[in-house]
Amino acid sequence: MSPSSTTLRPPQNQFDPRVKPWWHWQLVIATAVVAVPLAVLGLLIAPARLWLLGPGVVIAVIGFAFALALPVWWHRVHRWEVTDTAVYTLTGYFWRTWRIAPMSRIQTVDTTQGPLQRSFGLSTVVVTTASSAGAVKLEGLEQDEASALAARLTELTDVTPGDAT
Repeated sequence: MSPSSTTLRPPQNQFDPRVKPWWHWQLVIATAVVAVPLAVLGLLIAPARLWLLGPGVVIAVIGFAFALALPVWWHRVHRWEVTDTAVYTLTGYFWRTWRIAPMSRIQTVDTTQGPLQRSFGLSTVVVTTASSAGAVKLEGLEQDEASALAARLTELTDVTPGDAT
């Protein structure tokens, strides 16, 4: 198939369903990091109570609402796929971002896992290319699937001609 006849289609794979609670807790923690200090300071500093508790409550309400809604929404729209020729990701709802990393441009393949992600049995495969846009990340893959995918990508990039620059 010639490059001119290749059609862009949405990637086929959804992320593991456990990614939703992982994203949820990431948002809860990010919200708490901002809201809790404001609340504590608001309770301790009487003259500034209104100025600290008000924004703290607003941030907490909005943050927790986002923590409930966004992971479900993100799971519906985020997709990924690996073919013999490229790694594809599709993210975003209003502003869609397609990332395509041809095998010939892949420089490294890493598997990472933070403590929160590990507690959900998930991993991230990071595909680094020479692109100024940064690495392509496949976040929220099941641990064994991520390891197998990293091994497959390593094999595919090894047999793909090109200098990855």
